[in-house]
Amino acid sequence: MIAEYGLFALIMALITACGLTAIPMWASFAGNGAGMNAARPLAAANFTFVAISFALLTTAFLQDDFSLVVVANNSNSLLPAFYKFSAVWGNHEGSMLLWILVLCAWTFAVALFSADLPQIMYARVLSVMGAIGVGFIGFSLFTSNPFARNLPDVPLDGKDLNPLLQDPGLIIHPPVLYMGYVGFSVAFAFAIAALLGGRLDAAWARWSRPWTNAAWAFLTLGIMLGSWWAYYELGWGGWWFWDPVENASFMPWLAGTALVHSLAVTEKRGVFKSWTVLLAIASFSLSLLGTFLVRSGVLTSVHAFAADPERGMYILVFLLVVVGGSLVLYALRAPAVNSGIRNAWLSRETLLLFNNVVFLVATLTVLFGTLFPLLMDALGQGKYSVGPPYFNAVFVPLMALLVPVMGIGPFTRWREDRAKRWMHPAWVSAVSALIAGALLPFLGQGFNVWVALSVLLAVWIIAGLWTDLRLKKAGSHAWWPVLRRQSASYWGMMFAHLGFAMCIISVTVVTQWNVEKDLRMSPGQTADLAGYRFEFHGASAITGPNFRGDEGVVTVTVDGRRVAELRPQKRQYVASGQIMTEAAIDAGFTRDLYVAMGEALGQDGAWSVRLHYKPLVRWMWIGATLIGFGGFITLLDRRYRRVSVAARQSPEELAHA
Repeated sequence: MIAEYGLFALIMALITACGLTAIPMWASFAGNGAGMNAARPLAAANFTFVAISFALLTTAFLQDDFSLVVVANNSNSLLPAFYKFSAVWGNHEGSMLLWILVLCAWTFAVALFSADLPQIMYARVLSVMGAIGVGFIGFSLFTSNPFARNLPDVPLDGKDLNPLLQDPGLIIHPPVLYMGYVGFSVAFAFAIAALLGGRLDAAWARWSRPWTNAAWAFLTLGIMLGSWWAYYELGWGGWWFWDPVENASFMPWLAGTALVHSLAVTEKRGVFKSWTVLLAIASFSLSLLGTFLVRSGVLTSVHAFAADPERGMYILVFLLVVVGGSLVLYALRAPAVNSGIRNAWLSRETLLLFNNVVFLVATLTVLFGTLFPLLMDALGQGKYSVGPPYFNAVFVPLMALLVPVMGIGPFTRWREDRAKRWMHPAWVSAVSALIAGALLPFLGQGFNVWVALSVLLAVWIIAGLWTDLRLKKAGSHAWWPVLRRQSASYWGMMFAHLGFAMCIISVTVVTQWNVEKDLRMSPGQTADLAGYRFEFHGASAITGPNFRGDEGVVTVTVDGRRVAELRPQKRQYVASGQIMTEAAIDAGFTRDLYVAMGEALGQDGAWSVRLHYKPLVRWMWIGATLIGFGGFITLLDRRYRRVSVAARQSPEELAHA
């Protein structure tokens, strides 16, 4: 009966989502306080029913209930329990239910922590999120039922979870990614609620900003975890492939990065209202587009789910309704959006405007590269492939354009700055960056112009942050009072920009100084790579809970001193028969040593072996973690814990909002 109870809970979730959509929205226009107050209990009931449904599906996986189609196709009795748990979302139906659970969790969180919002505002925000829930719960029930039965032919065992997904990274990566991916629905709901009420002021931006920052931080960490998983699990030694489904999560991040900056300007200066609203719409719309690309079957990718035109058409129609409806509403409310404020060409507002333009153009270039092959195929023009050469040639220069602005932005004043005040600290930063760019690359594998340029740009960013702190300290004899006065938002910016600087250095260094070899190695044979000596000692048979395979032993030495023993594996999974490579990595702060086994060669115990030396590759994930950490730090800002004057107004005062 687990399946029946789970399906019933999902049906009840759809009913409560319909009530959450209709009742508070009607009440907000009718001025009915009781109807608006119903938003919170409806949001709580909606989350509860979805959580029950998800818990029951998880129980079915853990109990090997192969009468369910989704369990039979994506699990196996030999699968370890923690992989049975992650198998819940290692398929289309289960991952869609996780998507819905995360959406309802965000809705419930807004309901819990929106006591300071005007009644009309929170009612409309929750109503919009309820409408999104209706769309996706309906999608799950009508096209992707996770509780469909195999009856009458119940298999004795399951087909197994895709071996690529049998990894601890899968337990963490999708939920964190979805928290960001789906979290932009909150920013979208606030934007739509503000447009409905014509209340596009600093208060709206202040209400929306912490939710947007949280979603953006989760998405940052989710993308980072996906990159890390691909690096060590796929056995290729790469960390980003410009895969279309990777791009599907990267595009909302780019638009969301512009949105978090735009919200800051709208909150502090009351400008960029149009940018903020459109970016909120764009960020969530790109999340929906990514959902369509992954689940429609139009893309072939290691990340994509099975093709199903019915599912793809449903999401496409829903995407068109969301995007079209929100843009029509924006057009109707456009006169209320215009701020009418002009800024000097040398001001922080102007620099942030440039930031928004660059991120928007970057988003469009990634969008074009992702959709171009699909468009040409649909027009009957043949098969096209857009890969790393296009993205690297277009995207990298755009990010390079952004860096000069990041270096001067922290110490540029709002509204208007003077060139005389601005130029001196800029010159100090420039000289520091030039010296570092000229000297630091010599500490590596010889001077490289691209490494030198990356160091110059990264130090320029860091020097700008230091210059801003030094200017804030002017007139003070101690650092601690100055540091203590800075807001959480300021420290969030500092960490995020520092992380971005680390990513610039890491990406360039690992691209330019990465060394790899593909070799045939017999037991006792050695190979030299980047100053390290790798000795292959042969391979022996191993047995796991649901696989058999071979494990090699490779020792690494430097000048006769042993630094690591690496044990790469080649596995064959019992249920599916699939063969997988498990790389062995000796991780370090300055470099990774990476060994992956290919195929057995001949009768002398020889194997094909891939060796990698990857300098500073960990800096990329450390930098991305700092960026996400910076987003979370902003949530501690005292401004978001204050009750605004607008929040204390009565419903009658806001009835005509």
